[in-house]
Amino acid sequence: MSAFAPGRVNLIGEHTDYNEGLALAFAIDEGVSVLASIAEGRRIEALARDLDAEDSFELDAIEPAADWRAFVRGAAAELARAGIELRGARVEISGDLPPGAGLGSSAAIEVAVALALIGLAGEAMPDRLALARLCARIERDWVGTRSGLLDQIASLFGQRGRGVRIDFRSLEIVPVELELGDHRLVTLDSGERRTNLASGYNDRHEECAQACRELGLESLRDASLEDARRLPAPLRQRARHVISENARVEAATVALERADIAALGPLLDASHASLRDDFDVSTPAVEEAIGRLRSAGAIGARLIGGGFGGHVLGLMPPGAGVPAGARPVRPGPGAALLD
Repeated sequence: MSAFAPGRVNLIGEHTDYNEGLALAFAIDEGVSVLASIAEGRRIEALARDLDAEDSFELDAIEPAADWRAFVRGAAAELARAGIELRGARVEISGDLPPGAGLGSSAAIEVAVALALIGLAGEAMPDRLALARLCARIERDWVGTRSGLLDQIASLFGQRGRGVRIDFRSLEIVPVELELGDHRLVTLDSGERRTNLASGYNDRHEECAQACRELGLESLRDASLEDARRLPAPLRQRARHVISENARVEAATVALERADIAALGPLLDASHASLRDDFDVSTPAVEEAIGRLRSAGAIGARLIGGGFGGHVLGLMPPGAGVPAGARPVRPGPGAALLD
């Protein structure tokens, strides 16, 4: 039984998912593949081919573990908790997404492993939104990152040629045509790797929660810019980013519906400035990569993912070159069982 889950690029809407906000993301062609075969007993034997590393554990006694092992063990534990009758298995994992690059590699591992184990068990596939929630629990309870649902939803609901506008309050997921004409989206590696835990991701999550407590609100989705002005620093800046970023997602969706690609550029630039200045998640390496994209002619560029390193995204106009190392990204299909 094999499964594939793509990584994702978030066109716009960063750090909004855990604030019940909005995002506009798309799955990409690169991702994580998992091949699962039946093994004797109640044991999972896992092999991470790209790392040349192995792990094994009993399904009836799953203990926490570090690094990539946490994703596999968490997937098995959460599936069992959801009532999936798992079988002993040999699980081989490979992929072409660089870890810590802001391209959703963690979610791709969770989703691909979960799909393969469900398929091997012969169980009915759960609702994709329910599976996204299950994979988010892996991230939170087994890996330790207080992430939202952005990466999991983008990986599971991706469509060729389309992005998905996600409302994280209602969990409404709306396909959006991502027809760019002669414009191109490219990513460029800043060369700086990060993990969400080490990067301060959880700190930003807590600051947003503290801003809500200060304002007496359930979520920053309910906050206004006037509310943000009443907060002390740095909570004021954190709230201002979330509020303004939600507005940029709405504007980007309208621009795409109108095929007004030129309007996307300033929105990407404004998103990056907000992430840099109000959310404080950029780094010198990220800024250097952004500068390289702009020097090559990008009409908009911003960091993607949680920040603190990883890849940056640029919108290139017709005829523009790209810096060395930049690569095009296009909307690809969502996660699937392959056999």
